[in-house]
Amino acid sequence: MGKNYLYYGDNLTILRERIASESVDLIYLDPPFNSNRSYNVLFKNERGVESDAQITAFEDTWHWTPAAEETYHHLVTQTSDDVSRMIGAMRSFIGTNQMMAYLVMMAARLVELHRVLKPTGSLYLHCDPTASHYLKIILDTIFGSANFRNEVIWKRSDAHNDATQGAKHYGRIHDVLLLYTKSDEYTFNTQRIPLSQETADKWYRHVDEHGRRYNMDNLTAAKPGGDTSYEFHGVKPPEGRYWAYSRANMERMYEEGRIVFAKSGMPYLKRYLDESKGTPVQDLWLDIDMLRGFSASKERLGYPTQKPLTLLERIISVSSNPGDVVLDPFCGCGTAIAAAQKLGRQWIGIDITHLSIALMKYRLDAMFPGIQYAVIGEPQDLDAAAQLAKDDRYQFQWWALSLIKAQPLGGASGSRTGKKGSDKGIDGVIPFLDDATNQPKRVLVQVKSGHVKSGDIRDLVGTLDREKAAIGVFVSLEAPSRDMIGEAASAGYYHSPGWGRDFPACKS
Repeated sequence: MGKNYLYYGDNLTILRERIASESVDLIYLDPPFNSNRSYNVLFKNERGVESDAQITAFEDTWHWTPAAEETYHHLVTQTSDDVSRMIGAMRSFIGTNQMMAYLVMMAARLVELHRVLKPTGSLYLHCDPTASHYLKIILDTIFGSANFRNEVIWKRSDAHNDATQGAKHYGRIHDVLLLYTKSDEYTFNTQRIPLSQETADKWYRHVDEHGRRYNMDNLTAAKPGGDTSYEFHGVKPPEGRYWAYSRANMERMYEEGRIVFAKSGMPYLKRYLDESKGTPVQDLWLDIDMLRGFSASKERLGYPTQKPLTLLERIISVSSNPGDVVLDPFCGCGTAIAAAQKLGRQWIGIDITHLSIALMKYRLDAMFPGIQYAVIGEPQDLDAAAQLAKDDRYQFQWWALSLIKAQPLGGASGSRTGKKGSDKGIDGVIPFLDDATNQPKRVLVQVKSGHVKSGDIRDLVGTLDREKAAIGVFVSLEAPSRDMIGEAASAGYYHSPGWGRDFPACKS
């Protein structure tokens, strides 16, 4: 590969047309969960507090549409016999409904993800109990049940108190990570976590003459292994047991002071607390905290389903090596690719909205100044920009705002609905701090993909006055007319006390 890539578009199409077979070492996907909810991106201003800027990133609701029927037909007729029979059986008992539409969407993509994964590769599917049982059946069919490795439980939230609001169920505070590999030969770098204070106090209760804490570890084994059945300092292993070490190793450890005898005369191995490497990570992850609000974490971007960087760092550290290729086909705000970059991996990210692509670019450029990567699918010329505007004007709007690093503002609710609420004549905002008062100021941005006229500039100037904003920026596909430039000039200037300069109050 030799390069890092961000792709804009439908991941199914991109996987089929752009990603070579057996070219990826690790796949992490955090797809929508079929939660029947809408998820808003909430932006924060320069002072780190939540602003009014919010926009719906996606609606996690699925419907059986002609596209779902077409995908189902492809799975039945164009994939393996096992996949065909599995998806047919699912439809027969689940029915043609929202859940089946979601599972068809996922199955088609998992078939392609299996194809692009190297024989030594691993896949982590991040989900919740809404559909994890169905997804596991799909994964068993595509990857083979023998290649299931773990169901990891991650505690994603603190305890819920919704019982006081009438909820009749246990608090739902965990997500599921389903780990599958493509074969028995796969990367797995065991990670360890420090011992908890409770474990240290419970197990390391003894103190030697040097003040070092230790526990007494069993020296016997259930199976023989060479010279392991002998008498050691007058003691034999219990009946049916053997020593865990050879006679020579036992004597060596005794001479080193590593063996202590209990009152019964049974020898035990001293394991010192200060030599502990910690506990290998198990399949219950309680040590990675969720992201807690805007002011408590600089990491928080406001993306609704954002995961902690430490979560992805663990997954990538365990299941890949430096230089390996990591793929995230549902990028969102790019936590997986940020972790991959941080850990020296190559990466491929895919998302279907320019909103997410913009967030990822901001994040990567902020975390890794000077980073080099290719963005595939963004307009590269005026004709391509015009085509994007024709296909989906809200995607065009998000892309245009990303060019000047403006936060989207308004009610566009995602590419699958195309709805838009009231934005008060504002499509984007750039917050900044200027003068010695440290008060936040704003640049308001309006984007137009159709015909423009001088009245649009007058409207923007009026919006600046109403919103008490410092500067207005008007972005359009069409070149501004002389009248538009004149209207912008008539708006006057914003005087910057901090920079000691005047800036045009309205710029087209």
